[in-house]
Amino acid sequence: QVQLVESGGGLVQPGGSLRLSCEASGSIFSSYRMGWYRQAPGKQRELVASITSGGTTNYADSVKGRFTISRENAKNTVYLQMNSLKPEDTAVYYCNAARVIGGLVIKSSVYWGQGTQVTVSS
Repeated sequence: QVQLVESGGGLVQPGGSLRLSCEASGSIFSSYRMGWYRQAPGKQRELVASITSGGTTNYADSVKGRFTISRENAKNTVYLQMNSLKPEDTAVYYCNAARVIGGLVIKSSVYWGQGTQVTVSS
């Protein structure tokens, strides 16, 4: 079992920055692929960024060059640094942990946080 707790959301003006944090507990954090997803009202949840246990990152095209995902295994924490925020980045952001073996996601080992609201507005 993995428990995920997000923090760092809030209201920010366009062009501003926020850093989201997700602290994990309950299992071997370093072996999990970690990710950030978001869901805007009326839209499906989408992948924002992910980072493997080996540190390989992946980003949605809409956030490339603006967002950075990182992880600190000693603190069981994954971060999402968001710069140059736009109104279309407004959404609830969810932390995700997934155990991946041989490139396959183990469905019984996928966990979600409760979500944190990010609102970009002037």
